[in-house]
Amino acid sequence: MEGDSRTGLDRSGVERREVHNTKYDLMKNDLYRPHHNRRSIRLKGYDYSRAGAYFVTICAQNNGECLFGDIVGGEMVLNDAGRVVQAVWDDLPNHYVGVELDQYVIMPNHFHGIVVLGGPVGPKRHGLPEIIRGFKTFSSRRINAMRRTPGTRVWQRNYYERIIRDDGSMHRIRKYIADNPLKWELDLLGAGS
Repeated sequence: MEGDSRTGLDRSGVERREVHNTKYDLMKNDLYRPHHNRRSIRLKGYDYSRAGAYFVTICAQNNGECLFGDIVGGEMVLNDAGRVVQAVWDDLPNHYVGVELDQYVIMPNHFHGIVVLGGPVGPKRHGLPEIIRGFKTFSSRRINAMRRTPGTRVWQRNYYERIIRDDGSMHRIRKYIADNPLKWELDLLGAGS
């Protein structure tokens, strides 16, 4: 009686209900419908393969964990995982046509960087989401191989980006990146008081 949804008694007198097992029937029931509560944080309708500069922030999976090193005397001291992040970031232009890297900083539990997309327009130019996905994938694999923790998430699922539209914004963002390690210690001192 596959596909029958009637309730009835089986041979032993126990009430039973046939359950539809088709994908369509499961999707009709809210209980089985996947809930996608995540909304995109990208600018709607914007082409992220467009030439320009982008400020990105990527957070470690466990935001409170200092995975990439420590701040000492206002400067970031990278550990092995932090050095992997640095090597993978520095290597991105070798994998993606038209990618230039500007200022960046690796923090204990997150990363800030500026990506500049240029070069040829067309199928060879990758968009910002593909570049960030590659960065996260390559660095995660190498960190997990080093730690012997295959498949462990290193980065949060998403990332933050800001389109840099003029020289004034570029200057302010570069300063923010450069000052970030010093502000980390100030934030920690303020939190403790």
